[in-house]
This record gives sequence, structure tokens and C-alpha cells, in this order.
Amino acid sequence: MARCHVCFRHCEIKEGALGFCGGRTAKNGGTEAYNYGRVTSLALDPIEKKPLARFFPGSRILSVGSFGCNLRCPFCQNDEISWSGEAKKLARTAETLTPRELTELAVRAKARGNIGIAFTYNEPLIGYEFVRDTARLAKAEGLKNVMVTNGTAELSVLEELAPLTDAMNVDLKGFTDRYYKNVLGGDRGQVLSFIEEAVKHCHVELTTLIVPGENDTEDEMRELSAWAGRLRNPDGESVPLHITRFFPRFHMTDRPPTDVEMIYRLARIARENLDFVYTGNC
Repeated sequence: MARCHVCFRHCEIKEGALGFCGGRTAKNGGTEAYNYGRVTSLALDPIEKKPLARFFPGSRILSVGSFGCNLRCPFCQNDEISWSGEAKKLARTAETLTPRELTELAVRAKARGNIGIAFTYNEPLIGYEFVRDTARLAKAEGLKNVMVTNGTAELSVLEELAPLTDAMNVDLKGFTDRYYKNVLGGDRGQVLSFIEEAVKHCHVELTTLIVPGENDTEDEMRELSAWAGRLRNPDGESVPLHITRFFPRFHMTDRPPTDVEMIYRLARIARENLDFVYTGNC
């Protein structure tokens, strides 16, 4: 039995078994990334798709994903590689790439406008060892390293990745403990601490998906944006916030898409505290 150190769950994992996230296992008394190098998704994306609006706009970035996640968002857009039964099948059939092989792919993609590697699609922090090892090689090749993450990780994980990371988009999914705990199965406090530390090291942008009846009040957006407004990226600029529209899917098909005018109204409120607010999926 080994205790995982990656996130607030601190799973006790039996030898050879998987933790809650489905991406970590116990071996020889410790834990490691079971999904190390097991790639389920690979694409050359516009940087704005991460989304990053103020980090090399107009460029492309080689985006890679594995499987597993330490949250349980009922509206997940990538459920087939995060926590569905299909993800368990992918664990057995995913293509394996070494850090060197992935870095070489990224270098070759420079001719198509690629600036680096984005670790995304599933939750990259549960397999942080692969992110770390690849990012180190990518950095040596002059590539940029980007993470798209839910921020649900201990600061010890961030400490290993921060020197190698150029930018992050962190999902700040809401601003109440109720929503994080009861709906997402997460820990808001850990995410806030992660973001507060991340902005000291790299460019950070935040994304909040507005789910009707869950995190859509004006008061919550005022609190969220006021907190975010106190943060500063290393260049001194305020942290950008992407406010995006929900569409029903996966286990949350019981409500309509977020009203477009609501997104615009919440964006206007956020701009009371933030210099850079963007709307998405409208």
C-alpha cells in the first residue's frame, strides 16, 4: 500500500492498483504515473484553443493528452479519456511515446508554426512525471511548455514543473466550496493555492465554465473576479479570465445551454476587477 502525494485525495493505493484518477498506480512502495507516455490525443492546435489569449497569439502548439482525471465534472467534454469506462479501455490501447519522441515531433512541427508542447485534454498533473521529463527536453530545444489543468495538485508537484513551464490555463470552475465538493468532487482551496503560486512563475490565464443553476450568479462572479484581480502575472499584467458557455452533455443533460446574454453580463461584471476578460462558446 502506498500513499499518493499528487492531490488532496492522497489515495492509498494497493500495489499494482490504480488511484481515484485512473492515471496513477502503486509500485515498489511508491506511486508513479501509470499513464506515463500513453497518448490518446495529439493535435497541432491554435494557441487560442487552450484557451490562451495573451501568450503568443496567432501561433500553434502541439497538444497532447493521456487519460485519467482527479475530478468528476458531470459535464466533462473529454469524458472518453477522463473517467468513463472507455478511458479504462484506452489505458490498455493508448499509443506510447517517450519524452524524446514527443519532443522530436514538436521540433518537426516548427515548420507548421508550432511553438512548443501543450499538455492538455485530460488532466496532465496526475501524470506530472511525463510532463516534467518531456518539458525538460522541450525547453532545451527552445520550445514553449504549456499546461491546461484543473489546478488540483499539491504545491510540491508545481514546484517540479514551474521552472519548465511557460504558460498555463487553469480551470477555476467556480468560487464556492459547495460546487467544488458536491458537484465536481474537488477542493477549491487547493486550486486557489495552486493558482496563487503559479502566477509567480509563468503566464497564467483562467477559465470558468458557467453552468446554469450552479455557478452563474452575479455575486459569485464578483467574488471570483475580485480574487483574481489581486493576482499578477510575472510581466505585471492582471490574469486574464475566459468566461465560457455551458452546453449540456455527458451526465448533465438536464439543463439548457447557458444563455448568451448571461455570459456577456457576467463578463461585464468581471471587467469591474480585471483588465482582460474574454467570452467563449457564444
